[in-house]
Amino acid sequence: MSMSVLLVGCGNMGGAMLGGWIEQNIKPNNIVVVDPSPDNLEKAQKLGCRSFSSPLLIEEGYVPDVIIFAVKPQVIGDVMESYKEFAREGALIISIAAGTKIQKFQEQLGQDAAIIRTMPNTPAAIRQGMMVSCGNEHVTEEHKKLCDILMEAIGETAWVEDEDDIDRVTGLSGSGPAYVFYMIESMIKAGVAAGLSEELSTLLAKTTVAGAGQLAIHSTEDVSKLRENVTSPGGTTAAGLQVLMAEDGLAPLMEKTVAAAIVRSKELG
Repeated sequence: MSMSVLLVGCGNMGGAMLGGWIEQNIKPNNIVVVDPSPDNLEKAQKLGCRSFSSPLLIEEGYVPDVIIFAVKPQVIGDVMESYKEFAREGALIISIAAGTKIQKFQEQLGQDAAIIRTMPNTPAAIRQGMMVSCGNEHVTEEHKKLCDILMEAIGETAWVEDEDDIDRVTGLSGSGPAYVFYMIESMIKAGVAAGLSEELSTLLAKTTVAGAGQLAIHSTEDVSKLRENVTSPGGTTAAGLQVLMAEDGLAPLMEKTVAAAIVRSKELG
C-alpha cells in the first residue's frame, strides 16, 4: 500500500498502530515516526520506518497523506503547531488524544484542515481494539476510507456524527478495558477468598471473561439472552446475579463509572 503516513508518538498505542499497519502491508518505508524517546525511535527503526526525534529533522518537501497524533492530551497543544505546514499542504489529520476537540486542531492547524478525532482502546495492542471516529466538515468519504484502513489494522471501527459522542465513547470503550481488568482482579480476589489458589483463580477469571466476551461477539443472540441461557431458576448463577442485579448492584455502579469518565474527557477538552 502506497499511503504515506506520519506517526507522531510511538508509545503503547502508537506502537500498536504501527505494528498493525505493517502487518496490513503498509510499507515501512512509507511511514515516518516522530518521537522524542530514543527507545520508541529504535522500535520504529527496527520495523523499517524512518524515525526522527523532531519534525524539524524531516527532509524538506516531504508531505504525508495522513498525520496521526498518538500523544497524550496533556502535551498535544504543544506538539501540533509544528505540523501546521503539513496540514496546509493537504495532509489528513487524525488524533487519538483523549478529550482534545477538533476545534483545537483547527485553531492551530487551520480552519480548512481535514481533521478526524478517533478514540481507540488498548486491546488494539493485540489487534482487538475498538476505534470510533468523528470528522469535521472538511473530511471527505475518501478521508474516511483512509482512516478506516489505518484503524481496521488494529480492530473494529465505527463513526459518529456528533463530536460530543466521542466523550461518551471515551467513557465506555476508551476507558472500558480498565473496568474489565478491575473486574478480573476482583474475581481473582473473590476466588482466593473462597479458598481457591491465586494461580487457579487467575486462570479461571481471565479465561471466563475472555471466553464470555468472544461468545458475546460471535453469538447472534442479545447479551441479555446469553445471560438468561446461563441462569437456571434457583441455581448458583441466579444466586450470584441476585447480588449483581440488586438496586445498588453493578448496573448503577457502572453507570456512575462511565459518567465520571465522560466528565473527565470533557474536562480534558
